[in-house]
Amino acid sequence: MKMPDILKLITSLVLCQLAGVFGSVLTGPSISTWYATLKKPSFAPPNWLFGPVWITLFVLMGIALYLVWRQGGANPEVRIGLLIFVIQLLLNIAWSAAFFALRSPLGGLVVIGLLWVAILLTIISFSRVSTAAGLLLAPYILWVSFAALLNASLWVLNRP
Repeated sequence: MKMPDILKLITSLVLCQLAGVFGSVLTGPSISTWYATLKKPSFAPPNWLFGPVWITLFVLMGIALYLVWRQGGANPEVRIGLLIFVIQLLLNIAWSAAFFALRSPLGGLVVIGLLWVAILLTIISFSRVSTAAGLLLAPYILWVSFAALLNASLWVLNRP
């Protein structure tokens, strides 16, 4: 691996982990206060599980990003994939803002729907450049699908 590739890999991993940090900053204050008071469905995972899952997913996202980015910006498929990736990463952070910071399960549900579509488009776009990159995002869309179901359930169970 050449130095520019190593720098791209490190940058990709750091960028994705920073998205996780921003999301956790928005999430953290509401976990032991507002979120703790919500009625939860029987399938809600314990709070401790979310951190390790998201860290793992952000690592997989970072590797996928690197696999596409290393193909070079001259390729239009790469540029489109990178743009869609950035959009989904921003929507990921926006979900934390809507659901936790604004304490809005309905707002979170709207954002997570948009996030799911953006992840699907990222998978399709990344797969055109690197099959491995697309496959690395499969756990992410599966987790966000589960999170969307959890978000919808929380909205239904806690409507006034």
